[in-house]
Amino acid sequence: MFGTHDFIIFLIAGISLNLLPGPDTMYIVGRSVAQGRRAGFLSVLGICSGIFIHTTAAAFGLSAILFASSVAFNAVKWAGAIYLVYLGLQMFLSKNQEPQEKTDMLTTPSVDHWVIYKQGLLTNLLNPKVAMFFMAFLPQFVTPEYASNPLPFLFLGSVFIFTGTVWCLFLVAVAAMVSKGLRRKSRSLHMAKRATGLLFMGLGIRLAIQGQR
Repeated sequence: MFGTHDFIIFLIAGISLNLLPGPDTMYIVGRSVAQGRRAGFLSVLGICSGIFIHTTAAAFGLSAILFASSVAFNAVKWAGAIYLVYLGLQMFLSKNQEPQEKTDMLTTPSVDHWVIYKQGLLTNLLNPKVAMFFMAFLPQFVTPEYASNPLPFLFLGSVFIFTGTVWCLFLVAVAAMVSKGLRRKSRSLHMAKRATGLLFMGLGIRLAIQGQR
């Protein structure tokens, strides 16, 4: 199928990987808890956009540059780590605000929607491990005669993105339901934002200290 083999095995492996908690999962859950359902949806959209770019790069061999160059790999890695810590500090140091009466739980009035999408995109895009994952994972399911053809890589990447998106949207719905009660209380919401900020900073530090090359 489109130059691939063992598609069922790929599908099972991909879904299993999606179910494992990782930085993207924690980012989406953190956004959903701290800022509501729409912020979670926009974070999913941003992260999936980043995965699509990584898939396209792997399909056309661009990710090989990161794999071959320690300088490029570490530069992207440190940029991603610093960006995550920066986002975490922003949320941790944000001021407490009283909730408005009858506010729609789907809205995030204090944060621009484009900003949330862009932050999700950059969080995924600036993680070189995602690029390395697609370079190592996808070729295992591409037939040798199609190794130089981008179509099987794009097909497998699209399937992976679809299954991951479904799972992430489920996480958003659950996290938003849990946070609904928190968002009615100003103090609880502020604590959730600070906890999310600490989570983002932790993810940034984790990215910085792991995978040294």
